[in-house]
Amino acid sequence: MSQNGSLERSAQQQPRPSNGDFVGDGSNRLLASPKRDHKPENYEDLQLEFNHLMFSCLEQYMPPHMLNLSRDVKANYLRNILQRYLPESERIRIQKHKEYKQKILSNYRPLHKEIYSMDAEKFFTPSFIRAIKENTEASFRSIMAEPSRGIYTFEMLQPQFCELLVSEVEHFERWVHETKFRIMRPNTMNQFGAVLDDFGMETMLDRLMNDFISPISRVFFPEHGGSSLDSHHGFVVEYGINRDVDLGLHVDDSEVSLNICLGKQFSDGELFFRGVRCDEHINSETQPEEIFGYSHVPGRAILHSGRHRHGAKPTTSGNRINLILWCRSSAFRELKKYQRDFSSWCGECKRKKKERERQSVDAIKLELLKMELKSAS
Repeated sequence: MSQNGSLERSAQQQPRPSNGDFVGDGSNRLLASPKRDHKPENYEDLQLEFNHLMFSCLEQYMPPHMLNLSRDVKANYLRNILQRYLPESERIRIQKHKEYKQKILSNYRPLHKEIYSMDAEKFFTPSFIRAIKENTEASFRSIMAEPSRGIYTFEMLQPQFCELLVSEVEHFERWVHETKFRIMRPNTMNQFGAVLDDFGMETMLDRLMNDFISPISRVFFPEHGGSSLDSHHGFVVEYGINRDVDLGLHVDDSEVSLNICLGKQFSDGELFFRGVRCDEHINSETQPEEIFGYSHVPGRAILHSGRHRHGAKPTTSGNRINLILWCRSSAFRELKKYQRDFSSWCGECKRKKKERERQSVDAIKLELLKMELKSAS
């Protein structure tokens, strides 16, 4: 398991309940369902080797008798769970990545320090802030369009913030070039861009996910883990001249994906979507109603399930830079191992289910017709 992957059952001995409240087998387990009425602690100020949001999320799955213990006790309890679950190779990888980030933070000097901490009034459009403050489905829908099922678009970032973030990324890239520092790219698909978490923006992105994207995801993506987001991978990607040109059809390593165009001047580069799929049907054919194209507009966000297949058409001129936030749920990823019907949202699963139902109805009709003909004769 990676730091942003799934959770582990408890390493402490607990009496086995008879009502099936726990997932997993043996005595090492967490509750299968969270205690919704429990308010988790805030672990942000602790020195943790895992994302502090993961601790807040997992606390809700702890055995009831532990929920009222001190924060330090709960933090150690959850840390032991996560550490025990990690194979040695993964622990080494995490430690190396921690050292890599520290090396960047010790040497890179930010250009625009004001964007490294969350300032909602300066970052977001007034309409977006208003909708988040009201925090209702109606307020979210008042600023959103849903041009295709499960795909939401809305005005989000102010132009000045977009300009500052682009300027900061360009400053970082100049530092990388001048120091010949070898950086990790956002993913295996993009050869250009930078991981924002790695050079100091992790706290700001934590706030972005936790305070602004999670409320929306709880409403529109509960079946995809949107109710329990606890970690993220935040980065920028660049397309155009001397950059990546396009991006093939793929799914994201996320439960919910946020994609915001920052600028600059560019032509084409539209996103194309081809339906939501589970692992089994990832390469299945696209149905006509699943085809959708989206043209980027600076400052405008598009939010969708990570399992929604998509890609990017060629950017034919200029340069385009986008902010991407892959939002993840460790609880959702773990519970998928123990519960069925997690792919009820898959377009192909739905299509096959409808086909089976149709065939069943046709078979029943045929049998009834045979009975009627037999009675008539």
